[in-house]
Amino acid sequence: MLARVLATEETASLAVLRLFLALVMFPHGAQKVLGWFGGPGFPGTMDMFTKMMGIPYLFSLMAVLTEFVGPLLLVAGLATRAAALVMGIEMAVAAILVHLHNGFFMNWSGKQAGEGFEYHLLVLGMALALLIGGGGSWSLDRLISRRVEASR
Repeated sequence: MLARVLATEETASLAVLRLFLALVMFPHGAQKVLGWFGGPGFPGTMDMFTKMMGIPYLFSLMAVLTEFVGPLLLVAGLATRAAALVMGIEMAVAAILVHLHNGFFMNWSGKQAGEGFEYHLLVLGMALALLIGGGGSWSLDRLISRRVEASR
């Protein structure tokens, strides 16, 4: 079972996709956990999610960890499918609950009430591709699955 979950082809395209998804998601997680890039940090994020937005603590914590730990797993290519799954779910939930009513486009001009869902759709597409294909070349998933298969 483990070998099937971690199995992936030796393809650079999945590795590139994995690294770029990590690149765009990590700053969001670093804002929420570390306060980097002008973010509120962990206490501020949890207050915003739980008190201002009314999201239960456990779901808030899962969202924060998804955006912070998920990209680190993607960089290593470890548990790629699991990381991609939770990122995809988080982005779908955020798009539906928060961004859908703002329309498709991001708020480049500052004239909308908030951000649209185009970013979330791109992340969801990237996550779906990784969920299907796995971590690709240069991933720990590939290394582990090869060793599991070789030990059979």
